[in-house]
Amino acid sequence: MHPREATRLLKGVRAAALAGDRPPAAPRPEIAESWRRMLAGGVHPDRDARSRMLSAAETEERRHVSPLREVLPVLREGLLPALDGALHIMVVADADGRLLWREGHSSILRKADRLGFAVGADWNEAVVGTNGVGTALVARRPVQVFSAEHFVSSHHEWTCAGAPVRDPRDGRLLGVVDVSGPLATMHPATLAWVSSVARLAERELRIRHLESLERLRAVAAPLLARLPGRALAVDPHGWTAAVTGLAPAERVPLPKDFAPGRVWVPQLGDCVAEPLPGGWLLRIAQERTGPAATRVVLDLSRAGAWSATVYGSSGSWSQELSPRHAELLFLLAESPRGRSAAELAAEVFGDPTRTVTVRAELSRVRRHLAGVLAHRPYRFAEDVEVELIRPEDPAALLPHSTAPAVVRARLGRTGPGMIP
Repeated sequence: MHPREATRLLKGVRAAALAGDRPPAAPRPEIAESWRRMLAGGVHPDRDARSRMLSAAETEERRHVSPLREVLPVLREGLLPALDGALHIMVVADADGRLLWREGHSSILRKADRLGFAVGADWNEAVVGTNGVGTALVARRPVQVFSAEHFVSSHHEWTCAGAPVRDPRDGRLLGVVDVSGPLATMHPATLAWVSSVARLAERELRIRHLESLERLRAVAAPLLARLPGRALAVDPHGWTAAVTGLAPAERVPLPKDFAPGRVWVPQLGDCVAEPLPGGWLLRIAQERTGPAATRVVLDLSRAGAWSATVYGSSGSWSQELSPRHAELLFLLAESPRGRSAAELAAEVFGDPTRTVTVRAELSRVRRHLAGVLAHRPYRFAEDVEVELIRPEDPAALLPHSTAPAVVRARLGRTGPGMIP
């Protein structure tokens, strides 16, 4: 389809959606979901709203602490050579949707300035509507937005393709790399291209992480060889570099406020922590006892930023949740008596036979939330207080989930075992 015809069709689809009429064609699912969020959030479809720009000093501070700074050469090498000829620009934003770097064709940069698509600007979806930066952050997956698929009409001359970049050490969303430009010059393969470059950036971060573990291992291995008992060396994110006296674990979750001295570590128990260059030495107490978790806060209030925070007498630690783990923990929080693997499979997949998948996912969750979850049936431990924080708008609960139980909860309905 010619770009002009595509734009006309998309404008008709958007107009029908805004009016509540039947559209001439169904919007793509990720666009329809975004439009629903925009309507619920009060974003004006024809008014170009903007938030405060970061100052040069604030932008530079964010650049300095962003791990994306380390992979800029990879992003530039993978994207910039083709951008001038295509009349496009590359934008790199942090996890808040703030634009930190922007490069590309000079004429498109000038047009982007007039749109407010400039370094320091906030392109969070809730501020500027459906777009390749903010929507990719919410969806946590690559997103391409064509012309009138942008919710705000002043963006209709643009088409953008954005792909999230995650930290391979903990899965944390670091930001988005986006390629934007006129609809007429945007190739259908642009999204695949941008996504591939984002994966190359993640691979570079992974290589750098492995190199840092090797440096820590070189320091820690001779030290551990002389120590009695059980001990291990981990990096600041809990990744194991070397062990002695126990089976190696790939990673252990560290408490949120980690500091030298005696500390209780999930999966290990009582430990004495000592700083090492690039990490920590953990000496494990002879008796593996420690204070049990007393409270869990399951925060599902922000789309794409779901977390579980565990509190005990020795402190607290948080775990960012994948969409699937957020679904499962939500169901367990709503069912204090617990659920079998078959019941969870039915509520997540609509198929009670998919128990193998459920057990595998919950096994991963339990590795990070040791002492919090019990099984047979799966449930939160009896002595753990559970607080569930939902979005203010019920329709915003795990917005991308198709799990039958979650869909019912978004509609305000209950099912078997669900608490009204």
